[in-house]
Amino acid sequence: MTVFSLCLLLCADLLDLAFGYLTVTIEPLPPVVVGETVTLKCNFKTDGRLREIVWYRVTDGGTIKQKIFTYDAMFNTNYSHMEDYRKREDLVYQSTVRLPEVRISDNGPYECHVGIYDRATREKVVLASGNVFLTVMSPPNNISVTAENCPAPFSRYQAQNFTLLCTAKGGKPAPSVYFKRDGELIEVISYIHPSAIAEEGGAAGVRGARPLISRDLDDTKMQRSLSLLDPEGRPARLFTESTERVHTPGQHSQGQQQEQPSPATEVIPETVVSREFPRWVQSTDPLYYFSHTHIPQSDGSVLVQARLTWTLNPQLDNDAMFSCEVKHPALSMPMQTEVTLAAPKGPKLLMTPTRAKVGDTVRITVQGFQVGAGVPGNEVFPEPLFTWTRVGGRLLDGSTERDGKELILERVPAELNGSMYRCTAQNPLGSTDTHTRLIVFENPAMMKNTRRPINGAPHVDVLGVVWIVLALILTVTVELT
Repeated sequence: MTVFSLCLLLCADLLDLAFGYLTVTIEPLPPVVVGETVTLKCNFKTDGRLREIVWYRVTDGGTIKQKIFTYDAMFNTNYSHMEDYRKREDLVYQSTVRLPEVRISDNGPYECHVGIYDRATREKVVLASGNVFLTVMSPPNNISVTAENCPAPFSRYQAQNFTLLCTAKGGKPAPSVYFKRDGELIEVISYIHPSAIAEEGGAAGVRGARPLISRDLDDTKMQRSLSLLDPEGRPARLFTESTERVHTPGQHSQGQQQEQPSPATEVIPETVVSREFPRWVQSTDPLYYFSHTHIPQSDGSVLVQARLTWTLNPQLDNDAMFSCEVKHPALSMPMQTEVTLAAPKGPKLLMTPTRAKVGDTVRITVQGFQVGAGVPGNEVFPEPLFTWTRVGGRLLDGSTERDGKELILERVPAELNGSMYRCTAQNPLGSTDTHTRLIVFENPAMMKNTRRPINGAPHVDVLGVVWIVLALILTVTVELT
């Protein structure tokens, strides 16, 4: 050992004798889940006299240190530096602090500062500190599946892309999301969603994406493709432009209106809509494209949006069940939500009032659907588009059609008696029409006040006039005799 080393050791011993011995260590913490209780334990060794122990929460990358708890050894007291309504710290034993029901906001580094009295002066305080990082996890609190760009019309001859959007909220760290079809994991092709490209300012395109082959018309005026394969012998791919749609054929379906006839309406059975599939529909397994985005939230969680896009084939996809599953380290088993694709069948229409009179406001409303055996509930997915038309004429306001689940006819005139109205319900899987006839009855109250001749003079009761004339003739005859 050199003379220099001996001098260093001697100086260290002298400093220990002068200031006192002090070391601080904090046991590392495993990740915890929101709502659990965390104990922050500060271990220190010293041969000096303890002055105080202070816990800090470090924020803004270490630039701000906020006191959360202090133990004063001189007076043997402890107190929190947090406001009363946020006071959640408990001192267990001098240097140990417990945080019950941790939140996402508690995530981050913490420091423990220990001070002892200087042996030489008994006035100065010697400090040492240790730090630990608290990782708080939060499982997703909500997941949902929706269809993008819906409601959308059904096209018998034009191919369409269809996208399921799975949204997972409240997760920290970001959960992993995947899709299943009928309980089987879907093999997907990852790609960059156009919106993510726009945000990043990149010029990259969808990896491996190819436009569908162009179609032409045959003698029957049905569109078909010249081939299902591209020049390299691979299946046709998805559209890369969001404005283009994917191919959607359908199958024959016929529903029967279940509502009982009312005095004001005549129920017409559902029109049989031909949904013959063009011959160029893909019959092979579809190619599924997958993309996801992570959006940081103000509370520290991450909003995850996962998209599954493929070329829709109503003949194969109708009644198919798709599920979105979310895995997260804070969950013992995956969260799951599911939807079943279904074409609308037989909208159930309700007309009020049940006995409409001239001048009444009539409402025709879609109450629900006839659904298939594999479709739970009384609704269809994706959300249908409802279009109302009047057979053989325009609607009461002069328009040719109206969108929405309800058609309102204000102050119906007698001329609308017998008019037939068509409700078209459609989504990318299919389309169906249901008709109902409006029967309008006379309104006695309006007849009493509004009966006028064409020239605008007050209406005259002819029978009453005849009786008056006869009475006058009899009176004159009696006087003459």
